[in-house]
Amino acid sequence: MSNKSKTEEAGIAPLQSVAIIMDGNGRWAKKRLLPRNAGHAEGVKNIERVLGVFRELGVHHVTLYAFSTENWKRPKEEVDGLMSLAYKYLTERLIPKLSDPDYALSIKFIGDKSRLSPELRDKCIEAERLSEGRPFVCNVAFNYGGRDEIVHAVNSAIADGHTHFDEELISRYLYTAHSPDPDLIIRTGGEWRLSNFLLWQSAYSEVYVTDTLWPDFDREDIMEAMRAFGSRKRRFGGLNPEDRKEG
Repeated sequence: MSNKSKTEEAGIAPLQSVAIIMDGNGRWAKKRLLPRNAGHAEGVKNIERVLGVFRELGVHHVTLYAFSTENWKRPKEEVDGLMSLAYKYLTERLIPKLSDPDYALSIKFIGDKSRLSPELRDKCIEAERLSEGRPFVCNVAFNYGGRDEIVHAVNSAIADGHTHFDEELISRYLYTAHSPDPDLIIRTGGEWRLSNFLLWQSAYSEVYVTDTLWPDFDREDIMEAMRAFGSRKRRFGGLNPEDRKEG
């Protein structure tokens, strides 16, 4: 029996943690003359398909950028539709699946839950409780901002009595303390920016951008992103052995 991971068998580099900026739902809908919320609904459907591929490939942590602290600026109709879609998905699909103890997914909602409606917040907490400790972790960044997360981490550390701060301490107070920093950040929809996503954790992440819109992002797009990751030389500020030159 081969000791290689499924990613290695597929000719791509193994990695533990992936983060995705799920962009392009609105443009996907516009191309089809549909309302923006129809694109968001299609995007939600794609989440389980994508998670299934990553789990099959041996990735243990996936972080999805679902709703940012800045997304409240969008039209009220769109925001209300997103909140309703999240509640419906949790209630009708995800929580029933998580109620099965053999369902391997552990869901974590990272971000500030306080601005969510009590009903939606309760569903998020219920999903987390039902799935705690399972081997495949999906972090859903909901009402999340990278700067807000760092401020929250520092304030939480102060509240616990800390007066001296270093990287290790702040990392322990981040929403993602239970997951490794992402090896790879994928952005769908073709835009080249992080949009306030995982600012601390992404310090040495590889970034891959695809023009594919999120609802269309599929297995082949994932494989292409992971092949691109495998071609990168990760130096973390140093040099790879082959790059060193004797003086």
